[in-house]
Amino acid sequence: MSNKVYDVLKWITLIFLPALTTLVGVILNSFNVGCTEIVLTIMTAVTTFLGAILGISNINYKNKE
Repeated sequence: MSNKVYDVLKWITLIFLPALTTLVGVILNSFNVGCTEIVLTIMTAVTTFLGAILGISNINYKNKE
């Protein structure tokens, strides 16, 4: 994985996805959508998964140096 790809994925995972999850949660709660908890659980799981993968990638990169 190139540095640029890593940096973009890191920004998406650390900044964009948590902000999007919050926005979606507020909007869905405002409209009393019944599946809000399920949607937020899935979005949080995806964000956590990407964070773990990026963390492993970072550790592997540092171990090669």
